[in-house]
Amino acid sequence: MKSQIVFISVVCVSFLLALVWAAPIAEEDVQILKYDNDNIGVDGYNFAFETSDGVSRKETATLKNAGTENEAISVQGSVSWVSPDGTHYTLNYLADENGFQPEGDHLPVAPEA
Repeated sequence: MKSQIVFISVVCVSFLLALVWAAPIAEEDVQILKYDNDNIGVDGYNFAFETSDGVSRKETATLKNAGTENEAISVQGSVSWVSPDGTHYTLNYLADENGFQPEGDHLPVAPEA
């Protein structure tokens, strides 16, 4: 179970990075405006950054049920960016033993059963 959660977390991070990398690169160099990297350890981590092109991301991970068969990593965060047409997007997410759970106004919603 723990390896599945770690795998899901890696997939989530890869997905988010792909979104950011898919955005067109401006002519000027993008500057890092803010970078915080705290509490990195075996029981979790916490980081945040903002860049001059409007990208920001923050993420916190905690180890739940440490030392038990139900041990799992819970990752919660958000990423925001500005599209080429000026639209602001924010994707909030939770990745835990229940899978990847994204939320955002721009995401499609499944019809109700």
